[in-house]
Amino acid sequence: SAAMPNFTVDQIRGIMDNTDKIRSMSVIAHVDHGKSTLTDSLICKAGIISAKQAGDARFTDTRADEQERGVTIKSTGVSLYFEHDEDDGKGNQPHLINLIDSPGHVDFS
Repeated sequence: SAAMPNFTVDQIRGIMDNTDKIRSMSVIAHVDHGKSTLTDSLICKAGIISAKQAGDARFTDTRADEQERGVTIKSTGVSLYFEHDEDDGKGNQPHLINLIDSPGHVDFS
């Protein structure tokens, strides 16, 4: 069963002009160290895929050869909506997370 996103396009659009509420991040690590699994987990938390799919969906591996080989070949981005309590008395504040799942790297030295 597919998950229902816990945000709307209008909510994301409403944040886009407030750069204080936007974070861009990339998942970078060696080959086969769980980048796509972590990305799936974050996408699950945003309600785009179900918990059952997370880890197996490889949501950002959109190319057929990536799905067949089980490896990320090309970086893919996804925007996620999260609400975060900043302990400032304003309650949960919306944030837009631009998440990039990158291919694995053999050597970081």
